[in-house]
Amino acid sequence: MECNHNCENCSSDCAEREQESLLAPQNANSNIKKVIGIVSGKGGVGKSLITALCAVISARKGYNTAILDADMTGPSIPKMFSIKNKAKGCELGILPELSKTGIKIMSLNLLLENETDPVIWRGPVIAATVKQFWTDVVWEDVDFMFIDMPPGTGDVPLTVFQSIPVDGIIVVASPQELVGMIVEKAVNMAGMMNIPVLGLVENMSYVECPDCKKQIKVFGDSHIDDIAKAHNLPVLGKLPIDPKLSKASDAGVIELFEGNWLDDVSDMLDKMLNS
Repeated sequence: MECNHNCENCSSDCAEREQESLLAPQNANSNIKKVIGIVSGKGGVGKSLITALCAVISARKGYNTAILDADMTGPSIPKMFSIKNKAKGCELGILPELSKTGIKIMSLNLLLENETDPVIWRGPVIAATVKQFWTDVVWEDVDFMFIDMPPGTGDVPLTVFQSIPVDGIIVVASPQELVGMIVEKAVNMAGMMNIPVLGLVENMSYVECPDCKKQIKVFGDSHIDDIAKAHNLPVLGKLPIDPKLSKASDAGVIELFEGNWLDDVSDMLDKMLNS
């Protein structure tokens, strides 16, 4: 059959048909410039910590900053920022809560009656809720939104990549050799979804002796540089195991953190917004 390349009134399922975009619209009262996903191929590598630190760095530079907590079954962002109030709504949609320094935050824990209530939902429900955090939340003007993703390459990461216009991802890893394979899964998924990988961050890279300042590699030698080289990616930072970071997270004062481990992330944000 001859094709006039007008798919609007055509029912044929052919290679010429343009694929319909799955991107969900922002809330009508949102204006989000850049979206960065913080991902990992496995749990327990400090993804939420890196998300929080990146957001704090962004806010310190004067950028309007937001965090969308997409880790529905293990949301920890509100605690790290000491947010105890429940999210409210109005005729325009759901309103995010604000941290002490003005970071806008939306997390499922802000909608549950008790922060320790388990979320026993199946994947499609969780994925739909993440999508609603994009469409129904009144984010207003945001320069950078950081999405704290759940580990792995399942329903929620897929929903985020398909429904939200992610400008790039930061992959978080730890030094163990096994993690190298997991990191590559996350990088390969991003490639399949045409999402740029902005760089890698290694957490728990070492412990610094408080007396002699020697770096002790608790989990063995790092492999992050080899992985980054193999994929032609930058290493954006190597974070130590630092009791001060853990204490700040537990106390809800992560916005007070001190350290220059993610200075390259800071430079990257400037380049992204000005490019």
